Amino acid sequence: MAIHCSRTCLQYLIHLAHDNVDFRLPEIMALLSLRGKQFDPGENFEEKSPFWRLNGLSEEDVKSIMARTVCAKSAFELWGHGRTHSELRTSLLKYPTENMSPFLQKDSTYKINVYTFNKTLEFEDRIKKIDELEYLPFKGRVNLKNPKHTFSLLEDYGMDPNNIPETPLYIYFGRWISDGQRELIRSHSVKNRHFIGNTSMDAGLSFIMANHARVKAHDLVYDPFVGTGSLLVACSHFGAYVCGMDIDYNTIHGMGKASRKNQKWRGPDENIRANLRQYGSEKLYVDVLVSDASKAVWRDGVLFDAIVTDRRFLRYSMYSEESFAAPDGWAVGDSHVPVSMAYHLSDIFTDLLNFSAHHLVIGGRLVYWLPIYRYCEEMVPLHPCLRLVSNCEQTLSSHTSRRLITMEKIKEPEETDALAHLSDPHFSVYQGHNAFREKYFSGISKRMLTGKEETNKIANGGE
Repeated sequence: MAIHCSRTCLQYLIHLAHDNVDFRLPEIMALLSLRGKQFDPGENFEEKSPFWRLNGLSEEDVKSIMARTVCAKSAFELWGHGRTHSELRTSLLKYPTENMSPFLQKDSTYKINVYTFNKTLEFEDRIKKIDELEYLPFKGRVNLKNPKHTFSLLEDYGMDPNNIPETPLYIYFGRWISDGQRELIRSHSVKNRHFIGNTSMDAGLSFIMANHARVKAHDLVYDPFVGTGSLLVACSHFGAYVCGMDIDYNTIHGMGKASRKNQKWRGPDENIRANLRQYGSEKLYVDVLVSDASKAVWRDGVLFDAIVTDRRFLRYSMYSEESFAAPDGWAVGDSHVPVSMAYHLSDIFTDLLNFSAHHLVIGGRLVYWLPIYRYCEEMVPLHPCLRLVSNCEQTLSSHTSRRLITMEKIKEPEETDALAHLSDPHFSVYQGHNAFREKYFSGISKRMLTGKEETNKIANGGE
């Protein structure tokens, strides 16, 4: 007796954008976990590939992923696949007729798109490939402008632009289900934002961070180094209430010199609230405090569903120990706190992890950037109450990068956790972070010096 698969156990194809490659898997896994689903790839899974086959999902699961992801372009119900067009034909002819027939009726309309990764095809070649699919039992009419159903032939020509094969390495055919949210990268671009600063986070990375944190409607999300509020904008887009803190009074209140080209001073309405108003989420703005993140200002207890932040390390770790004399006329208790306070990166991470352990809900996530100079595993700070979920790299130079760290709270703090670093070295914060800025800029200086030396050699006839 034949066993038929229900429409809840079909295989789906995810077509991913080929940027921020290291961030794609944690984003998709986080979005799946919001629906209680596991990441179950097909056989021969390759993380760097632009095409992933996923099992064990329903169409609603896939649509929920695509409604949030900025790492994926489109999703398809996979009807057939193979290394050659002959293998594709065999695979398509084996696909259950009962799964195809609802989309091939006489009263339906359809169109077929051809997409190629790492190769451009002429229009005539695309038409030829579509004609070769005539063995499929389409009964409806072709409608290129407004079809009821859209199908796609997707060809993968590998990832080496300098070695493109004549024939595709792999071919897929499926029914289009939904597109991802790549449009958010354009619509929320910092170039078009009302209020920005020198360190405003890129829109695409902001949404990736919100997805890694599994931010959802009615959550309360906190950014302890809020700056111009780029992360609050992204989190509020998914329906979360947002709040934050920063030591820079001028940035919080939108005062002082502007960061925008051809604008000398910030306008009276340039602030974080105005950014959320620009995107229709002002009602989700709780507030932002002007305060020092190293000081305890929050009441004890669980407060936040997620903590998402970007510590602007090149700006805030730029002072030496000797430069921290308080400015003339400043006294304890003054309402304006100087931004140049001693706060090493190792101290930042210790405080951030401890704060998250005490103030996140169980299952809540901490997402933050960690600057790295020549990475080793010991550099990632750990905490007994937080589980490391993902560790993604964004390269900055030949020796430096920053890593997007995602952690999840797994238990409430106990008295013994405060002394965990004494019994387990994994919980001791790596002190080498404190020299990151010096190493970063010394590398730039060396490259500049080398360039000048080469220029002088040329000017002196190669001597």
